[in-house]
Amino acid sequence: MSKGVLIDLTKCIGCGSCAVACKMWNKLEFNNCEPYTGPDAKLHDLNWTVVSLHTVDDSRKEPVWRYVKQQCFHCQEPACVSACFSRALERNADGAVIYYPSLCVGCRYCMIACPFDIPKYEWSKRIPHVTKCQFCSQKIAAGESPACVSVCPTGALQYGDRSQLLAEGKRIIAADSKYVDYIYGEKEVGGTAWMYLSDVPFEELGFKMGMSNTALPAYTNKFVTKTPVIAAGWGAALLALSFYTKRRNRLAKERSRVRLTQKAEQNPDKTGGKREDHES
Repeated sequence: MSKGVLIDLTKCIGCGSCAVACKMWNKLEFNNCEPYTGPDAKLHDLNWTVVSLHTVDDSRKEPVWRYVKQQCFHCQEPACVSACFSRALERNADGAVIYYPSLCVGCRYCMIACPFDIPKYEWSKRIPHVTKCQFCSQKIAAGESPACVSVCPTGALQYGDRSQLLAEGKRIIAADSKYVDYIYGEKEVGGTAWMYLSDVPFEELGFKMGMSNTALPAYTNKFVTKTPVIAAGWGAALLALSFYTKRRNRLAKERSRVRLTQKAEQNPDKTGGKREDHES
């Protein structure tokens, strides 16, 4: 069954425990030049999850701080997987979208395909790879929560079956009018494993809005299925072009040989016995 995480942004205090746990579990370097919490926090090849600070107005029009945890959304139908021809990215049955560095050829099509701009590249390394949240796939395969969820002190992160989390999110919204009547991630690009609740409009927190409810691979699959036909047609066209070129060259040589023969016959004194040489 597909797993997920429901993030209640009203409960997040910005402590950054989730980001630290992510770094420790995945053995990621701490770098002061790349903050993982605060107003300048951003995803990086060393920051697979970050907590960014946003100053916004609440329902009473009073300024408040809100913290947004960011990581891979682990789409139900991930565009990065459909774009990866080397199968370095795959989605497990439990919903985790996993990256296998040993299969990656470095084309970075996944970075272009991702609608959330999540995958990052190890630009500073001699042999770079793509990096992103792996959903602690080994932990959830063992029946445990992801590292970030297990250390959240306020319960802002809930882990479980996606369908149950979705129902829980709708229950919370119906029970408390402070929440925006919307669960981010329920329908975006076909739905994601990571979903959010908020008491301020999501667009004010930097979320991409207006995204299609249709999974992006649904658009590309129409073209991908025609790839064998296009490849076969292109091969036939190249074969025909090769045949035409060879035939044209052969006819040109024959015409040249005929002209030389006729010229030799018309001027035997000048050409002497070299006619045979030209003919050869």
